[in-house]
Amino acid sequence: MTAAGTRVQLVRDATFAFLAANGDINGSTSSTTPDGLFVHDARHLSRWQLTVAGTRLDPLVPAETADDHSSTCTLTPQGTRDHPAAFTVFRHLDIGAGALTERIRLVNNLPEPLTAQLELTVDADFADLFELRADDRQYPKPNNTRHIQATKGGLLFDYRREDWHAQTTLTCQPEPHTVEPTNGTSLSTARTLRWQLRLDAHGETELHLSAHAHPHGLTPRPTLLHHTRHETTEPTDDLDRACQRGLADLDLLTIPVTGVDGEEVHVPAAGLPWFMTLFGRDSLLTSYFLLPYRPQTAAATLSALAATQGNRYDTYSGEQPGRIVHETRHGELAHFRQVPYGRYYGAVDATPLFLVLLQAHCEATGDDTLAQRLETHARRAVQWMLTDGGLETHGYLVYTPDTKGLVNQNWKDSAGAICFTDGTQATGHIAVSEAQGYAYDALMRTATLAHSVWKDETYAHQLLEKAAQLRDRFHTDFWMSEAEFPALALDGEGRQVNALASDAGHLLWSGILDTDRAHRVGRRLLARDFFSGWAIRTLASGQKPYHPLSYHRGSAWPHDNAIIALGLARYGLTDELATVTQGLIAAATHHGQRLPEVIAGYDRSATGRPVPYPHSCSPQAWAAATPLALRTAQLSAVPRASSGNLQAD
Repeated sequence: MTAAGTRVQLVRDATFAFLAANGDINGSTSSTTPDGLFVHDARHLSRWQLTVAGTRLDPLVPAETADDHSSTCTLTPQGTRDHPAAFTVFRHLDIGAGALTERIRLVNNLPEPLTAQLELTVDADFADLFELRADDRQYPKPNNTRHIQATKGGLLFDYRREDWHAQTTLTCQPEPHTVEPTNGTSLSTARTLRWQLRLDAHGETELHLSAHAHPHGLTPRPTLLHHTRHETTEPTDDLDRACQRGLADLDLLTIPVTGVDGEEVHVPAAGLPWFMTLFGRDSLLTSYFLLPYRPQTAAATLSALAATQGNRYDTYSGEQPGRIVHETRHGELAHFRQVPYGRYYGAVDATPLFLVLLQAHCEATGDDTLAQRLETHARRAVQWMLTDGGLETHGYLVYTPDTKGLVNQNWKDSAGAICFTDGTQATGHIAVSEAQGYAYDALMRTATLAHSVWKDETYAHQLLEKAAQLRDRFHTDFWMSEAEFPALALDGEGRQVNALASDAGHLLWSGILDTDRAHRVGRRLLARDFFSGWAIRTLASGQKPYHPLSYHRGSAWPHDNAIIALGLARYGLTDELATVTQGLIAAATHHGQRLPEVIAGYDRSATGRPVPYPHSCSPQAWAAATPLALRTAQLSAVPRASSGNLQAD
C-alpha cells in the first residue's frame, strides 16, 4: 500500500483501489488517482462511505499498513478536550482477486451503554477507465440500464448495455437493518445501509463487509494469484534495496493473461492506475531488464504477445499482419470500439523489441525451446518490419500520427514529443532514432536465431545484409555533424528532427552506433543540460520546447536511463554509468526505494530531492525493473561486440 498525501492505494491480484485517508471511496474523478475499486478496466465501486449517525469520521493517525494490499484506519467523530468522542471506529480494508473486504470494529469509549447508528453509502458506476482520465472526451453509452437490488445480507449492482454485462455484489455480516436510496430519492443509484448497534459500557462490536466485482467476460477466480517469490539476501547497499523494492512492486503488478497456446501466463502490467494491462513495449522492456533474474517473465511476455500478434489489416486499431500489439484493454469502451485500445497496435517499436527479447531469452537461458516454438511469429515480425513497418519502402521503421489513438508511436508517445528545436511536432512518416536501433538489433539477433536455432543460413545472411544496410543509412541520415549527435527523428520529408533528446542513448544499447560516435553520445548525455543530477532528461535544457514538468520534453524517466545505462556499459563508459546509477539510486532513496515512473527535470542543486512528475504511475513496471537493469549494467560494464555470434558487415 502507498499513501500520497491523503490518498491510499491498495493493489493485488490484478485488482486495485484508491481510497481516502479515512478508508472511504468518494467517487473522485481525479485525472491522477480516481477513487474506486477497479477490476478489468472498470470501476466496480464508486462510493464506499462510512458515517455514524450521519457524522463523518476523521482519522486520528494516518492510515497504517504492513503490506501493499491492506490498510488500517483509526477514526472518531469530532470531539473536544472536555467532551471526547463517545466511540472509536477501527477499519481494516483488504484487497485481492476482484474483491474489497472490510472489518469494522466499533468501540464504546463511555462507561455506560449506547446505541450507535452506523451507515455505509455504496455505489457502483461501472465507469470505464478512459472516462476518468479527464482528457475532455465524452463517451456516450446509449441504451444502458442499471439495476440495484437488495439481497439477503447485502446488495446487487447490475449494469447492462447490449451484450455487455457487469455486476458488483455486496454482502454484510450482520445484515443491515435498513437499505434505502441515498438522499431519499428513487433516482439515486447509491444505497445507504444502516445498522443500529447496541454497545455495552466500554464494549465493542464488529461488522464484516465484502464487495465482489464481476466484470464482463471474466470468470471469478476462486483463489488468489500466487506469484513466484524469490529468496532475497540482506541488502548490502541502496541499489540492493531498490532492487528488492522493484521485485516486490513487479509482484504487485503481475496479471494473468492468455499465452500463445491458450495457457495462462503471468506478465507485468504497465502500471497503476491507468495501465493495469498487458503493454507491448512496457512489458518487453521490463522483461528484458529482469532477464538475468526472472527469465520466466520474458517467456510469459513473449507467449502473451505472440498470442495477440496481428493477423489482418484494421485501420481503426492499427493491426497489421505480424505486428506486435501496443496495448490490450477489456473495458466497455474498447468492447464497443469507442476507443481503439481493445487490441491497439499503434507502436513502431514493440515488434523489433519482441525479436530482441526472444533472442536474449534464448541466450540468457541456454534453452532454445521458446525460440523454436515462436519461430513462425518471429519471422512474421521481421516481415512486418520490412513491409508495413517501412524498412523496405522508406528505409526505416516509420509511423504516421494516429489522430484517433497515439500521435506518436514510440516510447515518447505524447503529442508534441517528437519535435524540432523550435518545438514544432514532426509530421508525415516519422522515423524515430531509437526504433532504428531496435530494428538493427532485432535483425542481428534474429539472424543469430536463424543460424544457431532454426538452421536457416540463407535467412540469417539476408538479415545480416539488411542490418548492415540499415546501419550505414542511419549514420548518413541521422548524424548531425554540427551537434555531433544523432537527430531525434526524420520527418516525412526526410528532414532531421533536430531536438537534442535522450533517445540517442538507446542507440548505445542497440549497438547501431560505431564506437567513436557512441562515446561522443554517451559523454554528451552526461553534460549539465542533459543530466539533472538525478537522471538524464528526455530533452536537454536550454532548448525552446524544454519544460521540466512535461511528460516527454524535459522530464527524466528511470527506464529511459536504464536503457542508456546498459548502453554505457556496452561501450565501456564506466564513469558515465556510475554517475547515472548513483543519481537514480539517490532518487529512489527519497521514495522508499521505489523509483517514480517520471521525475521532473529540475536540477538536483535546485530542489534537494527529486520532484515526481505530477501524474506518475506508481508502482510502474519498467521503473520498478530499472534497479535490476542498473545492476546488470554494473556487472557487464565492458566493451562488447554486437548481439549474438554474427556480425553485420
